[in-house]
Amino acid sequence: SPETEASDVFEAEVNKTPRSKHWISLGSEKEIDEELLKETREKLMLKLRVDRIFRLPICFSDHNSADSKDSHLECASYQDSRFNIKKLQSDFGIQAVPKLQSNSTQTLRMVPKDAFTQYEPREFSNEELENILQDESLKNCCATQTPRILHALQQEEIMNVFIDDWKALGTGLEAGEWSGQVSDSLVLHQIFTNQKYSKDKKISCLNWHPTIYGVIAVALIKKKEEQTEESPLLVPRPAFIVFYSFSDSSNPQLLLECPDDILAFEFSPSNPNIIVGGCVNGQVLLWDISVHVTYLQAAHPGSKKAATNPDTFDLNDNGENKTPVVRFSAVSALETSHKAPITDVQWLPQTFEVTGMGLPVENKMKVSVQIATCSPDCTIRFWDVRLANLLIHTPLDRRQTDQKTPITACSIPETFKHLDRTWKPLFRVSLPKIDTKGEYVPLKFSFEHYTCSTEKDTENKWTENLPDYSQLRMPLTEKLKAMEDVNTKFFVGTESGEIVYTDWKLESDESGRPRSTKPLLCFNTHQWLVNTVQQSPFFKDIILTTGGWNFAIWKEGVMGGPLVVSQYFEQECTVGCWSLSRPAVFFIGKQDGSVEVWDLLKNSSEPLQLHAHISNTKITCMKPWVVSAKQHFLAVADDLGVLRVFEIPKTLYVPSRHESLSMKKYFELETENLKDYLRRKEIWTKQKKEVEELKKM
Repeated sequence: SPETEASDVFEAEVNKTPRSKHWISLGSEKEIDEELLKETREKLMLKLRVDRIFRLPICFSDHNSADSKDSHLECASYQDSRFNIKKLQSDFGIQAVPKLQSNSTQTLRMVPKDAFTQYEPREFSNEELENILQDESLKNCCATQTPRILHALQQEEIMNVFIDDWKALGTGLEAGEWSGQVSDSLVLHQIFTNQKYSKDKKISCLNWHPTIYGVIAVALIKKKEEQTEESPLLVPRPAFIVFYSFSDSSNPQLLLECPDDILAFEFSPSNPNIIVGGCVNGQVLLWDISVHVTYLQAAHPGSKKAATNPDTFDLNDNGENKTPVVRFSAVSALETSHKAPITDVQWLPQTFEVTGMGLPVENKMKVSVQIATCSPDCTIRFWDVRLANLLIHTPLDRRQTDQKTPITACSIPETFKHLDRTWKPLFRVSLPKIDTKGEYVPLKFSFEHYTCSTEKDTENKWTENLPDYSQLRMPLTEKLKAMEDVNTKFFVGTESGEIVYTDWKLESDESGRPRSTKPLLCFNTHQWLVNTVQQSPFFKDIILTTGGWNFAIWKEGVMGGPLVVSQYFEQECTVGCWSLSRPAVFFIGKQDGSVEVWDLLKNSSEPLQLHAHISNTKITCMKPWVVSAKQHFLAVADDLGVLRVFEIPKTLYVPSRHESLSMKKYFELETENLKDYLRRKEIWTKQKKEVEELKKM
């Protein structure tokens, strides 16, 4: 019981033996062993509280236990009203039962009634039509207004007549500070589509023409649904690479004939008239469009050849059968080609070339003559477009090869006649897995474009005298100087979402046969097909990769993993590309047809801009293009065969002050953060192992 200040407390020992008379010994205690009699129960200590008025007489009375029920007298507890005990903790349970409610309703059935409207157009009679067509005022109106309308349509195709020239003034960063500036987001410039060639097809690859303004080439392939539904009895439709021009958005300017669908193609860095492409059947193709360059240049809106008199338009011209078709000059041998579709093709830079063992040597001609291709057949193959020295036996044969036949628009160029259907790869590189058996399945790759110190000023400048590939010969390997400073390591994106870092140089095994080395590292960063592996145009060791539902940025030489990895998005990332003018900006295309603009200096976790309604289907490929210091374009292709060209605003192509230096520091900081994270991770794993060993002991 609780203690109070007004009460006295005393202690008393209570003997458990009942009260009785004086005990008389009869000798029974002798029969009991005294050692067995021990106190085992503790004595009770009672604290009794009495009022201040104590030592009062107390009256006790005897009570017979036989008078109680079951010979048991219970002293029941009762609640003392003088004080309360507060519960500090209480355990109780609650069960939530949903409230059930039963309702009923009755729907009145409405009797349907037929509602219809019938209309009939009002038509002129034959006599009225003849009178109207013979009216001299109508003829005079058409004759005077038709040239004006055609002239206005031509002006609208050449330039945007609705643009505000006053708002477009200003080229510096200060121009974006006033409220009258143009939009800061992507602006649609032009749309290209043609039902004859793009119906039921999608765009697999696109490239801007390196020298001709407003000319862009796209590769159209059949969709997977169309391939499965196509009957084997039907004649397959031919595949083309279509050239579009800003001067005519609906009609193609040039067609490159292909034996099968093309998944990747690229213009030669040394001669823009030479194009290489990778076919679905695994063959490599070469085209020469030298004859049709003047035709493409005539399509340029600012060209003198394109200037025509608006009063001399032919209204009866339907424009059919006027698109020139260029047949491929050479195709690789089927037995030595890839065994699966070629998913990526790239020209080696003109600063070096490789031998049959993958050793980089000097390129005395300074012409891009070698090509690298990859395919899901687990190989990356290198090709050379020059004529081998073994094929030239006599001076007579050399004279015959040097003699050029006149090439017309209908003939097939003989630039690569020596390669047609006999072309074989120089060497091939396989990708064996690091820890297990099997090989990686490559889809995209990117290698460092080596530049000499003497070539930096002349890089990306086209010479007037373009090289003639038909006159190029393969030199003897022994006479070429090896270039040890060329980086032969490159990044590869696989079918399973891995990013593999490997070397293309071959090594000899015990028997002396060349074999591929095992990759240096492999990270499963993307959970699905890798569709982009692209080197930054400003930093040769920075790589952008997209695949699955995220993107990543890598730095060559950092073996711990990617520097930047995005979160997993709801929509799949289908393509990505760097900006050509700003080191911190890149573009990401999504499965739902949206395009995101990212700026790493402003925010690395969220996009700077989101263009959600560019297309109704997925974005298949994107390529930026710099026309001048004041005009930048971004070409976006979708799964419906439609090509859209957007004009990039100044805020996205004018770099900020010291942006390149800021990005360099940003990548250095991310590298240090990654090393610190790996160091901490190693410590955590050691501590975890020590804890597990202690538990086992």
